[in-house]
Amino acid sequence: MLRIRQKVTILLSILALFSVTGGVYAQGGDIPRTADGRPDFNGIWQAMGSAHYDIEPHAADFGPMFELGAIGAIPGGLGIVEGGEIPYTAAARQKQMENKASWLELDPVVKCYMPGIPRANYLPFPFQIIQSPEHVVFAYEFASASRIVYVDQPDFEAPIYSWMGHNLASYEGDTLVIDVTDQVPDTWFDHAGNHHTESLRVTERFTHLSPDVVMYEATLEDPNVYTRPWTVKFPLYRRLEENMQLLEYKCVEFTEELIYGHLRKAD
Repeated sequence: MLRIRQKVTILLSILALFSVTGGVYAQGGDIPRTADGRPDFNGIWQAMGSAHYDIEPHAADFGPMFELGAIGAIPGGLGIVEGGEIPYTAAARQKQMENKASWLELDPVVKCYMPGIPRANYLPFPFQIIQSPEHVVFAYEFASASRIVYVDQPDFEAPIYSWMGHNLASYEGDTLVIDVTDQVPDTWFDHAGNHHTESLRVTERFTHLSPDVVMYEATLEDPNVYTRPWTVKFPLYRRLEENMQLLEYKCVEFTEELIYGHLRKAD
């Protein structure tokens, strides 16, 4: 019992150290910059963790298909929601639980629909940022999704609702701030059925911790389902492999039998 307590004490000390140092951002001279002096986010990035299963803290669990055994199980995760819990209204939380119970059938990502924001940034796939003074382009490996972010163009209005939203950006010092609105209500945040409506507003912040690590924060507001704004936060890591590139993952063909198999003419 004493050894267990000693191990727990050491673990808590390590976690406390990370909690103190984790918020230290890179100094202005320590980050890459573009020719016009802006922080340079060009490159291929990827998140780590299990937030794509559930952005709230969760224990390991059975997957939806027991036939897959351990490889189909859901790993536990500490979550990426600041404070641990999404501030749903009672009705919205009930809807989330219903979604989760049937996520293999209902999750839009299972059907290869574009993931929306912020989910696209923590799926277990890399994405590339291409930055210019007027635009920032995000190209995602999953479903070949992409979005164009308009920099310092606050009067540019969205023509329609879309899967990846309407993206307007500005800089606050060395932080890239993106205001995402006009997303369709069909996207989820994870397999656990966490959801929103068309009123969702996401304010993203990208800040260098070092040349190869960016801290990502996103504040989400939707008065239809949340009682207050809330935030997700996690690091993005630069992919440093030689000849690193996005590979093709056009998943529509993988979903044809799932979506349209029932229409097959019987022999």
